[in-house]
Amino acid sequence: MEAFKYVCMLEDIPPLGARRARRADGVEIAIFRAAEGRVFALLDRCPHRGGPLSQGIVFGDKVACPLHNWTIDLATGCAVAPDEGCTDRFAVRVEDGRVLLDPRALEGEAPAPRPTCDA
Repeated sequence: MEAFKYVCMLEDIPPLGARRARRADGVEIAIFRAAEGRVFALLDRCPHRGGPLSQGIVFGDKVACPLHNWTIDLATGCAVAPDEGCTDRFAVRVEDGRVLLDPRALEGEAPAPRPTCDA
């Protein structure tokens, strides 16, 4: 497997905030810094209407979509009940303060939002 790709420094992501990385096809990946410094990466599209999750409010390990306030679990990419649907999630890790993203997250065409969660 190809090595994880450097995206940014952890300090470049505000606490309870997000930063975006652009895929080869122009689609954005949202990289979140959640509670306790945990880092998550999701396709930057809410499964409801495609809202930019990176512009939402992060609380705990969840983000509220800025368009219609759907709550998305950052660990799974799935909407919290009663809402339904999922957005793709990607492997991300932090090493020595550097945020590294699975290279497959930065390749290919944008997938359609998943209607159900297979977390």
